[in-house]
Amino acid sequence: MKHNPIFNPFSLDGKVIILTGGMGFLGQQYSEALIQAGAYVVIFDNKDKNKIEKAGVFSNDKCKYEQVDITVEEQVKEAVTKVFNKFGKIDSLINNAAMNPAVGNPESAKLSGPYEDHPINLWRKEVDVNLTGMQICIQTVAPYMMKSKQGTIVNIASEISVMAYDWTDVYPVGKFKSLAYIATKHGVVGLTKGWAAYLGPYGVRVNSFSPGGMQTDQMSPEFVVAYGKKNMLKSMAQINDYNAHIIFLCSAASARMTGHNLIADGGKSAW
Repeated sequence: MKHNPIFNPFSLDGKVIILTGGMGFLGQQYSEALIQAGAYVVIFDNKDKNKIEKAGVFSNDKCKYEQVDITVEEQVKEAVTKVFNKFGKIDSLINNAAMNPAVGNPESAKLSGPYEDHPINLWRKEVDVNLTGMQICIQTVAPYMMKSKQGTIVNIASEISVMAYDWTDVYPVGKFKSLAYIATKHGVVGLTKGWAAYLGPYGVRVNSFSPGGMQTDQMSPEFVVAYGKKNMLKSMAQINDYNAHIIFLCSAASARMTGHNLIADGGKSAW
């Protein structure tokens, strides 16, 4: 079958991409898709490197792992320098790392309580990871892109980056979506627009991506149904549903897009 050139802009052949939070549920999906699109992916995550290597997670020679706490400037600078020295360029940065404990996690229980009782220490931790860590990564990578006059930055926000969370009939009585998570994801969109305006003259594009919730095995059938009823498609996203969105934002297919928040929430925010 003859190759259709219309798909060429979606290629990431030879691109060097840094992906933060790459060992998370969505991060692993993104890294596999990026590699399939031709990219070389370097994952930044704070999980123990030795344990990951022993588990054989990185058998693909186009994916490498750097143990990095994105809230620590020195660690980010050291890791980014290492990537640049190895490849001589950085084509894309995907800021995916975030603090969003899974359902059933003890920390999640504290974050989902009444807002007047929201622990300030956890508030600060969420802001530090979800927003400040993202800023540190952009500040560190941007000079390389500015010098080369090219690059793309994708900041992962959330469907709640443009609205408050309607927990009615979804969460148990007395449980709510973390207020810090809502606030920081709104902040991601503002951060994106600010950097897009600043980096535009250098030919560097900055966009945010706001996905809806994705179904996992840990979710109860009741939760999945209730969550789905909140959007127009009446369902939650499934594994790999968002991979093409990430490839689009990193590739030449989105060449004239910057300062934009791409929303894929099943139509929830359109209501």
